[in-house]
Amino acid sequence: MTEEHRFPCNQCGSDMRFSPADSLLKCDHCGNTAPLEGTGFATQPIKELDFRAGLDAQLPTEEMEETRVLSCPSCGAQVEFDGAVHSKECPFCATPVVTDTGTHRHIKPRGLLPFKLEERDAHKAMTDWLGRLWFAPNGLQNYARKGRKMSGIYVPFWTYDADTKSSYRGERGTIYYVTRTRTVNGKTESYQEQRIRWSPASGRVARFFDDVLVLASRSLPKQYTEALEPWDLSSLEPYRPEYVAGFRAEGYVVQLDEGYHEARAYMDRVIERDVKFDIGGDRQRIHGIDTDISDVTFKHILLPVWLAAYKYRGKTYRFVVNGVSGKVQGERPWSAWKIALAVIAGLIVAGAVGYLFAMNQ
Repeated sequence: MTEEHRFPCNQCGSDMRFSPADSLLKCDHCGNTAPLEGTGFATQPIKELDFRAGLDAQLPTEEMEETRVLSCPSCGAQVEFDGAVHSKECPFCATPVVTDTGTHRHIKPRGLLPFKLEERDAHKAMTDWLGRLWFAPNGLQNYARKGRKMSGIYVPFWTYDADTKSSYRGERGTIYYVTRTRTVNGKTESYQEQRIRWSPASGRVARFFDDVLVLASRSLPKQYTEALEPWDLSSLEPYRPEYVAGFRAEGYVVQLDEGYHEARAYMDRVIERDVKFDIGGDRQRIHGIDTDISDVTFKHILLPVWLAAYKYRGKTYRFVVNGVSGKVQGERPWSAWKIALAVIAGLIVAGAVGYLFAMNQ
């Protein structure tokens, strides 16, 4: 069964949306509001799911859902749409597309960070950011300032927990100095030569990893979403469809096992750092690390992003705003004319300075 997350107003029948400013459902047609009962008071942590059960497709039925999605032919984004929508522009790349009636069966989100910024606040943050880019094209800046709507998107992520115990073999390096002599311009002088004394080292380190965050989308460059960090995952709310009312939720395309490989690579880097710290000394060599990993669990979560995609002179520019903090990131646009004028101005100034210097000489 495909879920359609719609919340009709009990006064006029129009669809209500989640209002970030008020943390309640609001009808833009008649102004009616409805509270989200039971939210914001979660006393129990959001339940983790067993990683092996997820890989083997043995999760309980209630942990799965089907949603109607649109797959963009240009960027590959899978975005949830309701049945009343028949055509749309992809919010990730501004490509005009027509919705299909395909469904996406996936693991339900366990939690999300609700939007805190309204669209007007996100739009102001984006235009302010663009205004600080000296060499951005004026046309693009003006185009963005005209007030074109931004899209509120819940972007999918995986989080992974794991308990690790690692044994290692390596060497500890201790720096020492010996006095040497050398002849410079016919004079003999002493100097200190650095050397390293290596000694065998071995031991064990342990670390519990909590909420290793992995992007489960390919619609946005990873450097954009990473630049929006940090996310306060301690403020995650249990997933409720009311939070998504009026917004879009992107379906994950990075599968559970693929996300785990990325999380494991991050864990290995942290474990290597722990091993070097445990070896101590001035330098460290690692010959081998054997890691036993257990109690691996995961969550599918959604994080809020305001997104603007503009087609300007045949090129798509994308800008993203953290829906909680207002932090902005995007593709850096360049104006060839502004750069050329700056170069010419620089040459003129350099020429004037050179002329004045020559006259003074």
